[in-house]
Amino acid sequence: MTASALYSGTVLHRRFKPRVHKLRYRVFWTLLDLDELPELDGTLRLFSLERFNLFGFYNADHGDGSAVPLRAQAEKHLAAAGIDLDGGAIRLLCMPRILGFVFNPISVYYCYHRDGELTALIYEVHNTFGQRHNYLIPVDAGSGDALEQRCLKAFYVSPFMDMEISYTFRIQKPAARVALTIQGADAEGPVIVASLAGRRRALTDGTLLSAFFVYPLLTLTVVAGIHWEALKLWIKGMRLRPRPPAPAPITIVRQ
Repeated sequence: MTASALYSGTVLHRRFKPRVHKLRYRVFWTLLDLDELPELDGTLRLFSLERFNLFGFYNADHGDGSAVPLRAQAEKHLAAAGIDLDGGAIRLLCMPRILGFVFNPISVYYCYHRDGELTALIYEVHNTFGQRHNYLIPVDAGSGDALEQRCLKAFYVSPFMDMEISYTFRIQKPAARVALTIQGADAEGPVIVASLAGRRRALTDGTLLSAFFVYPLLTLTVVAGIHWEALKLWIKGMRLRPRPPAPAPITIVRQ
């Protein structure tokens, strides 16, 4: 049995100011152990690595967009933060390509030490301008299954949101369930809360085929939904914030 899995569930967004706005949609994610990708490519008929299929995974959809394996990229960032996994697992929660298309607003790397202890999390954020940024936050030794982490916003995401925001991540280690809540707040209080939650299923051709029919063209739907919600925010009177230059590829949060 592989450590990789499929999680099906929901995404919720709620904006509190300057205009109240909320949305909810059904979605699924794959939790991919980076060391298991060749095995998944060889055993699943509907999932392929670096080639077209009903479901696919390409290294260039994540990290710095190069052909450098994601494990090597993640280990380089972890080393810069003084973290050595000693060969431990790195598992990536993301949406896969569906019929060749993908867009992940956020993906999460769970980085484990060789002894099985979760050591760090890397939150990889994508915007609709073709940019991506990573927040690397170490995990305190002995942390339980539910974690809370914080950092300052460094990357332009929503064109309707200011940059002077602090993030609070509340995350549950993936097991039978996976969950992540992100709260963005300014000096006056919460601005937005986004959350995802899902239940684990085995990653098989059967569950992939079921997901395809339950969530048809999911990744295209996500992008269309982002632009549709942006139009509704504009109609409500929200106006665009200027986009600053892109920051360095990664923000390492020092504990």
